Amino acid sequence: MSRAAKVTFVGSIILSVGIIWGVHYMQLQERETMFQGVLRDDERRREKMRQREEELRESQRKRTLYERVQPVSGSASTSSESDSGTDG
Repeated sequence: MSRAAKVTFVGSIILSVGIIWGVHYMQLQERETMFQGVLRDDERRREKMRQREEELRESQRKRTLYERVQPVSGSASTSSESDSGTDG
């Protein structure tokens, strides 16, 4: 084998190894980035759930306050049913 052929062969091996290592490194980085996205999504979901629970508690607190001020008797459908019978 000539010296130029040996240099070309070694150079192509080094280049191939470098490309393969680079691709694997990029895959690892992408996998880590995607995993961080999953963690961020989980945190957002927990925060949204906490906000909804807080809004539910506030709504329940307001309802009990309003019911103390103005008591509610029966459901809303009973008042509309009694009104429809007076037309005849």
